[in-house]
Amino acid sequence: MRQKEKINHSKLKIIPLGGLDQIGMNIAAFEYEDSIIVVDCGLSFPQDDMLGIDLVIPDVTYLKENIEKVKGFVITHGHEDHIGALPYVLKEVNVPIYATKLTVGIIDHKLAEHNLLRQVKRKIVKHGQSINLGCFRIEFIKTNHSIADASALAIYSPAGIVIHTGDFKVDYTPVFGDVIDLQRFAEIGKKGVLALMCDSTNAERPGFTNSEKTVGRTFDNIFAEHKDTRIIIATFASNVDRVQQIIDSACKYKRKVVVEGRSMVNIIKTAMELGYINIPDHTLIEIDQLKNYPDKDTVIITTGSQGESMAALSRMAANLHRKVTVGQGDTVIFSSNPIPGNEKAVSKVINELYRKGADVIFQDAHVSGHACQEEIKLIYSLVKPKFSIPIHGEYRHLTAHSKLAMDLGIPKENIFIISTGDVLELDKEGAAVTGSVQVGSILVDGLGVGDVGNIVLRDRQHLAEDGILIVVLTLEKGNSQILAGPDIVSRGFVYVRESDQLMEEATRVIEDSLGRLLDKGITDWGKMKSAVKDNLSDYLWKKTKRRPMILPIIMEV
Repeated sequence: MRQKEKINHSKLKIIPLGGLDQIGMNIAAFEYEDSIIVVDCGLSFPQDDMLGIDLVIPDVTYLKENIEKVKGFVITHGHEDHIGALPYVLKEVNVPIYATKLTVGIIDHKLAEHNLLRQVKRKIVKHGQSINLGCFRIEFIKTNHSIADASALAIYSPAGIVIHTGDFKVDYTPVFGDVIDLQRFAEIGKKGVLALMCDSTNAERPGFTNSEKTVGRTFDNIFAEHKDTRIIIATFASNVDRVQQIIDSACKYKRKVVVEGRSMVNIIKTAMELGYINIPDHTLIEIDQLKNYPDKDTVIITTGSQGESMAALSRMAANLHRKVTVGQGDTVIFSSNPIPGNEKAVSKVINELYRKGADVIFQDAHVSGHACQEEIKLIYSLVKPKFSIPIHGEYRHLTAHSKLAMDLGIPKENIFIISTGDVLELDKEGAAVTGSVQVGSILVDGLGVGDVGNIVLRDRQHLAEDGILIVVLTLEKGNSQILAGPDIVSRGFVYVRESDQLMEEATRVIEDSLGRLLDKGITDWGKMKSAVKDNLSDYLWKKTKRRPMILPIIMEV
């Protein structure tokens, strides 16, 4: 009897550790008593002010502190913003991973790069199957997205059922595999769903998202119209269905295909091995073989659709690619939309390509992998949740989603736009945000994980904006008389050869401030450095309205 009372009084905790108020870095913990499961573990890409940073991953302190409760990672699909942080997080939270076949294949490749394959357990789950983790049962439901093998999750807990859609769209004519399992959503809806956590990326867009197949027809038309040019198509590496359609069109028009870009090569290799893409023999050629074929008989599928500076297309546009030069007689297709924040970079690459004489197509060659308003409404009407928890998107997307939920009859008090780190406790009686946990962004720079924080970023910003002045002087041991210097080295502040007068006056300012200290008998190095910094900084601000970083270096002989 007591046990029953305990179960009735326990609540399910939903704790997003990343991915809200932003695009990317999706990760959420579900906790019930002594069990925690983690849905997804993604990264995000650095913002413009994160100078030199390669990747941003979530702070999983909460999982480390409760490691004995954590039963596993359950992954919805194989995009970077859902799996990219796994190799870093698993080094600290090593628990099994559960995902569908292609998703596991892509994760395996990542783990191999980090030498983690042997240490980490992976289990392939089919759509329709369930796994038991602690007091949770998780069922994988087939959905459609811009990568094959995407899943929604039905999370069964003693407090009720939560449906997590992952990233999804409703595609009645998918390129590979089956249609989204709407029937299963409806069946679970009839049992009574406590909460729906639904993708918000396209919540501002009315109507339905077009089927992936429509892009295939667009490619066919482009290939037919550009029979005499080489075709270069930039798309997301993970969009295996898109690559399949490009290859179908290439075969139809008897063109050879080159795949360029490391991530693209890796994912297509994995997809071929697992049977998610069908490429006829003798279709793919190596990039070195391009010269053996006329341009009009070739297609290059490449990364770089987001204007990333190191991606293959950007290097081609900037004449930095060793094997491919873009020019007159090339048709370049952008088969993607810029991710928010990347518009400038994409525009720059398009301008470069036009300058080289290429024909650029960047409209109508892409469809989204995310549900628009009518598809979101469809899921709500099938699932009929008590509570709505919009996920995956910036605040404006979450707000648009919450308005949709209200239109569908969900009371405003049952809709929760929560922030990363919030602890949402819910059961059949009600739901409320009851606290928060430590969350944040861990910056990855080269091999360093977390060793660059806000202070280092601030210094990089300072150096980038105003440069650095290094002041070197030598003191005599014992009486602290100046033997040599002060010498000033400038980097990124002013060009010294054209600023003789400024540097001479700056040297006098340093000598005066040191002279005043030594006259008072002050020889403490800390005070000397502070005086040099303060006086020189004031002088330079008056003269230039700039504040470079000042580094005094004192030596003693």
